[in-house]
Amino acid sequence: MAASDLEIGVFLSSEEMGPNELVKTGALAASLGFTDLSVSDHFHPWVDEQGHSPFVWSVLGGLAGIDGVSLGTGVTCPTMRIHPAILAQAAATTAAMADGRFWFGIGSGENLNEHILGDRWPPADVRLSMLAESVQVMRELWSGDEVSFDGEHYLVENARIYDLPAEPPPIMVSAFGPKAAKVAAEIGDGLVTTSPDSEAISTYRDNGGKGPVITLTKMCWDEDEARARKTFRRLWPNSGVPGELSQELRTPALFEQAAEVVTEEDAVGSTPCGPDPEVHAESLRKMAEAGVTKVHLQQVGSNHEAAYTFVRDEVLPRL
Repeated sequence: MAASDLEIGVFLSSEEMGPNELVKTGALAASLGFTDLSVSDHFHPWVDEQGHSPFVWSVLGGLAGIDGVSLGTGVTCPTMRIHPAILAQAAATTAAMADGRFWFGIGSGENLNEHILGDRWPPADVRLSMLAESVQVMRELWSGDEVSFDGEHYLVENARIYDLPAEPPPIMVSAFGPKAAKVAAEIGDGLVTTSPDSEAISTYRDNGGKGPVITLTKMCWDEDEARARKTFRRLWPNSGVPGELSQELRTPALFEQAAEVVTEEDAVGSTPCGPDPEVHAESLRKMAEAGVTKVHLQQVGSNHEAAYTFVRDEVLPRL
């Protein structure tokens, strides 16, 4: 895909911002021309330094009031902390409020958020099975019919959703690794990634996956590159925590312990930081080359207005 064909939106971090600031920042992004928004859905932040974690469905109600924007969750786990029947109702209401401009991003979750009710944290294969069944439950409820469902993981009795959008919201599925990408191809209307993972994207397409590939990624604009990198390391040290730990650790305190050995270089990795527009443009080109069709950019730290203006005026023209 040509980099010039990338659709660019804004990813709002509910770890870094409270509910009112999220809505205000979403409106700011829209006023600067970024009309495709997504917002993270967590019960906890990753580390205490991030400092926030509002209930995403209340925030989405506020964002839905911004004219002309599309909305998505990046991403919701519809398997444990909230039953998929309740999320089917929440997503239907949000899509109706947004005049059909809502897409529902889902994934298999992290122990950090899903263990809070005392439920067992199952292995990855079970989580993927739960994810697939939760999509079945939600789609049946979006038909508007009365639904009774007795599956391997979920039970629903005589449930009907009365307030529905004109069309069900598309389901965009997050996937890490080939097995998850195959499941995403089977159950989703699109793929969500956090990096230009060409292997996962190829697996998704090879297994019949349709629709957009959305990458939710970070940047840190600042007039000073060194300061931008320090800001990133301070707020997102968990970005350098390797392997499957991000799915397995239970609390922000444990993430902070794991991040003690994470260097600034480890945390930042390939994330574009600083004021050089070519650095940011090259990051977007690599995503296009990997098969990404939409990129939602999260500005780490403050400086949101300057960052979005920088992307619009200095980065995108280079594509």
